[in-house]
Amino acid sequence: MFGKLFLLFVLVPVAEIYLLVTVGGVIGALPTVALVILTALAGAHLARMQGMSTMLRIRENLDQGFMPAEELLDGVLIFLAGVVLLTPGFLTDIAGLLILLPATRNLFKQWLRKKFDEWRQNPNVHITFHR
Repeated sequence: MFGKLFLLFVLVPVAEIYLLVTVGGVIGALPTVALVILTALAGAHLARMQGMSTMLRIRENLDQGFMPAEELLDGVLIFLAGVVLLTPGFLTDIAGLLILLPATRNLFKQWLRKKFDEWRQNPNVHITFHR
């Protein structure tokens, strides 16, 4: 677990900085900043549109008496994509956009379902909360 957190909080920002500096060296500082802002705005707009659509599907399913499990998972992933898109950088923008696109989001959902099933079926895995 520590290794994964290390990768997330140290190596990803270092890779983002390296990529930003490299791209900035090729196209210039202002175009690089503009590109990061543009991708963040486009991603935020897409996240908003996908989120609204998902909320409508959740409401429709609830109105019909169905549990909106797929839609809730979509909502969690869209929220995660929005959070990732708020982080400046190209790698996080690419990750966020991949999560937002329905075709690739389905791959993430399949992976999450597999992890949920493994967690549910493995009695040796315990979730603990530490203070």
